[in-house]
Amino acid sequence: MKFFYSAAQDSHAPETFLLRGQPAPSPERPERALRLADAIDELGLTLNAPAEVDSPRLRDRLARIHTPRYLTFLETIHARWQAMPGASALVAPNVHPCGGGHHYPSHPVGQAGWHLHDMACPIGADSFAGILASAASAEAAAMSVCEGEPSAYALCRPPGHHAGPERAGGFCFLNNSALAATILRERHDRVAIVDVDLHHGNGTQDIFYARGDVWTGSVHADTDAFYPFFWGGADETGSGEGQGANVNLPLPLGSDGKVFLDAVETLLQRLDDFAPEAVVVALGLDAHKDDPLAGLALETEDFRKIGARLGQLSVPMVLIQEGGYPTAALGANLSAFLEGYLKR
Repeated sequence: MKFFYSAAQDSHAPETFLLRGQPAPSPERPERALRLADAIDELGLTLNAPAEVDSPRLRDRLARIHTPRYLTFLETIHARWQAMPGASALVAPNVHPCGGGHHYPSHPVGQAGWHLHDMACPIGADSFAGILASAASAEAAAMSVCEGEPSAYALCRPPGHHAGPERAGGFCFLNNSALAATILRERHDRVAIVDVDLHHGNGTQDIFYARGDVWTGSVHADTDAFYPFFWGGADETGSGEGQGANVNLPLPLGSDGKVFLDAVETLLQRLDDFAPEAVVVALGLDAHKDDPLAGLALETEDFRKIGARLGQLSVPMVLIQEGGYPTAALGANLSAFLEGYLKR
């Protein structure tokens, strides 16, 4: 198994985000990656840097899951934002087309409101370089599996599963799990994404909702009273060719590890019917009881059990790091997951 991480991800390092109307320290900061990298090192495993953090091939693959205007926005918005008189140092929207807009604006303020779904995605001068390096890490992991590795892990920050075709949200800008699935589809007819993050992967769902070749399944805190709020219900099952290929298993807030593991088992039983040839795991560690965004109550040992269960899947697999924020338990949660998984 190979492990991938680009230190260039640190270029994206916003200090604050808006939480319940108040500026708050951002939990999605470079410290996350350092703690996760230390945990991997302590297991005696080696992180490899992607050969490239930007390439025409990566850009082409991203264009299969995100719209051209959204990719252009991410790359150019900070410079255009700074050109406005009195602009803030970070790009942050102050208007949104709630209910759906009728036309796409040319003004930076309008575009920020169109593409940045919430106030958790400020964009700094060097953010795009870090965002692209995160995607490149996911690309490298997926490519290694396509080239014969049975599995690979990508340490990605910012994470990606809330990023839709042309929307950022929940700290996410480019959908790394969707990118990995797109690369696996170059070799396999049926690919699945299994999302075990605390939050529903609404961006991933939106990207594949009408497709039947990529199955998406998620276990998460019930979004009726939890982020991302507007997606993630059990009644969201896909549309058109994707009907039946999207499975959501929302859990009551505060659910413990047994409830979560039972739901994972149910999800994998549903996955069996799809018979995937390769799997992407959207790995969140934020379901831990002490996570600053906690909505569930898993213990560290529960991640070992989740890893062991997913490790039983006998198909090529790419693990993409999603959530999991700085706490004393963050590194231990990843170590436990990997120790369980590596028994495969």
